[in-house]
Amino acid sequence: MKIVSKSIDLAGRTLSLEFGRFAARADSAVYARYGDTSVLATVVMGAEDTKKDYFPLSVDYQERLYAGGRIRGSRWVKREGRATDAEVLSGRLIDRSIRPLFPKRFKNEVQVVVTVLSIDVANDADVLGVIAASAALAISQIPWNGPIAAVRVGLENGQIVVNPANGNRPGVDLDLVVSSTAELIPMIEAGANQVPEATVFSALKTGFEHNRIIIKLINDLVAEVGRDKLPVPVSSVTPQLIADVTKAAKTVISDAVASSSAKPILEREAAYAAAANQIVASFESSVQIQVREILEDLFFTAFRKQLLTGKRADGRQPADIRPLNIQVGFLPRVHGSAIFQRGETQALTVTTLGAPSLSQSLESAEGEETKRYMHHYYFPPYCTGETGRMGSPGRREIGHGALAERALAPVIPPESEFPYAIRVVSEIMSSNGSTSMASTCGSTMSLMDAGVPLLAPVAGISTGLITPPDYPKKTDGYILLTDINGGEDHYGDMDFKVAGTDKGITAIQLDVKVPGLTLDICEATFARAKAARSQIMAAMLKVLPAPHTELSPFAPKISTVQIPVDKIGELIGPGGKVIKKLMADTDTVIDVRDDGSVFVSGTDQTGVQKALSWIASLGKEIVPGEIYEGTVARLQPFGAFVTIAPGKDGLVHVSQMGTGFVSDPSQVVHEGQAVKVWVTEIDSQGRINLSMLFDAAGKPVVKAREPRPAPSGPPRVGNFRAPMPRRDFHRRDDRRRF
Repeated sequence: MKIVSKSIDLAGRTLSLEFGRFAARADSAVYARYGDTSVLATVVMGAEDTKKDYFPLSVDYQERLYAGGRIRGSRWVKREGRATDAEVLSGRLIDRSIRPLFPKRFKNEVQVVVTVLSIDVANDADVLGVIAASAALAISQIPWNGPIAAVRVGLENGQIVVNPANGNRPGVDLDLVVSSTAELIPMIEAGANQVPEATVFSALKTGFEHNRIIIKLINDLVAEVGRDKLPVPVSSVTPQLIADVTKAAKTVISDAVASSSAKPILEREAAYAAAANQIVASFESSVQIQVREILEDLFFTAFRKQLLTGKRADGRQPADIRPLNIQVGFLPRVHGSAIFQRGETQALTVTTLGAPSLSQSLESAEGEETKRYMHHYYFPPYCTGETGRMGSPGRREIGHGALAERALAPVIPPESEFPYAIRVVSEIMSSNGSTSMASTCGSTMSLMDAGVPLLAPVAGISTGLITPPDYPKKTDGYILLTDINGGEDHYGDMDFKVAGTDKGITAIQLDVKVPGLTLDICEATFARAKAARSQIMAAMLKVLPAPHTELSPFAPKISTVQIPVDKIGELIGPGGKVIKKLMADTDTVIDVRDDGSVFVSGTDQTGVQKALSWIASLGKEIVPGEIYEGTVARLQPFGAFVTIAPGKDGLVHVSQMGTGFVSDPSQVVHEGQAVKVWVTEIDSQGRINLSMLFDAAGKPVVKAREPRPAPSGPPRVGNFRAPMPRRDFHRRDDRRRF
């Protein structure tokens, strides 16, 4: 194949797209490089599947550890396994960017695979994957209304920066990814540190403008190597069948979309489903699939037509929020819990606190890191009144959990102030629209109930959109819907989720079914979401105005202490002997960091304080006259060795165990006994001598030295002892030896 390459300068680095080097048997493949980060995007189209009522698109994003020059840390498994959460989220980022641009009636299976081949840490591969996938689809014969482009926008010293180095690292003020065509925006994903709406919107416009530069690059590549698109399948439904179904379903459709807020949603849905089944059964079996499609289109049109008039099926106005029900402290034994219910959407969120060692370790091509705040989201089938698969979380559950986690991450206190690993779990009990934002609100309440001192409370809301039939040719005449329910989500055009505090935005996620949004719609949505967020926040703080000042009695108590780095070995001991014994004696868990930070956790505060005192004494200089609470380590005939500090034992001589004569140390103390001692002296060899003698007031008593007994044997002459009597040698060998 002929290799064709196009490149531009983007934010001071070269972005290049290359066709013809790899994957010749795929329908299309593009190798993209930005800096030293490179990815390969391949596209393959399968056969048409008319039995499915959805477009069978799959996007797989896979990161090879060799891309960063790494080998997997496991001793037994070196091959990359199932997709990590980060890979799933990157795949969803690409999927949500390209999916809205496929024709509605196109039902061929399409698989997009993006493989990270090289990564330089400074330039992110996920955004490059969006660009590469867009270029591959644009070149191929697959019907698609692209191309699109994507950039990451951040803030550096308050200034907007496109594709900042290490832009997606935790703790940055803004991490905004925007995908767009030359005119519309189909996807936004963002995390922010309470950034005002106006600043986020300015960043959005900046990203949109830079995307046009990338789109021109893709179009230049398509002009040279692109192929003609395949025709889009046309409907085989006859006009007569449409007319017959419309006549039969007129009353049913009218009743289904009419305002009926007094009836529960499940009752309304069941009534419509029963009526629709009767209509389908009244037609011949050969056309029943088409009849059901016509019914769906009729309901879709009628439902949207009514919403464009400002009337919602549950009787609300476009800017109204459903009734709220908020409770905290519902579960008895957990560290923190909350129920957040908005209409029929209900989330139970539970917080668990643990030692820092329970933080999650993450391994990727860029290196290893730990995450101390984790949010997990579960969406069981019963929450929608259905049966379904139970097991490991799906891509949607991973994505919604990551969104709620991202929304709360900026307000989690630093480890230096709150030294805990934090896991929050959202159990969706009932779903009727925007469970991810219910999880976000519930997480705030649950964390506050657990006593986590959040920097600020966070709330979130989802805003929907209904566009006129001629959109996007005509961009006005749309209507925004605050707090969309399930029907408005399914039949509407967008699910625009915005979370934040009273200061600004913390997270954004946009999904659309139309080709994209205009900047005016985005700006109006920010304003609508801010007003709704303030209303929800007021209701949340009315239930719990501030985090509890005390932790749950079932939560571990964690304290920190700093020791000299050169004393870490003494704390751990040979083979971990010292630290293991300390944990066993105090019923605590002790974590040691390389910088000398030590975290002590346990449910018994007395044990925690005992361990802290023991650790704090590491490196402390022993001074004569100081009093210590020590433990008898071992007994000897001449006294007892007492541990007064980690790795520091002193001798209590039998003469310092009592005012009278002590012949055996075991008469006074035993091993393991806690004793009060004071330091009498430290000799020239560093040996510590101790005493157990105190007066009634608890002050050290110096015992007078007893006179030494007179030496036995011959008398001394000056400094010399008189010579011993000469030895008589009786044996011959003795005489010879001497």
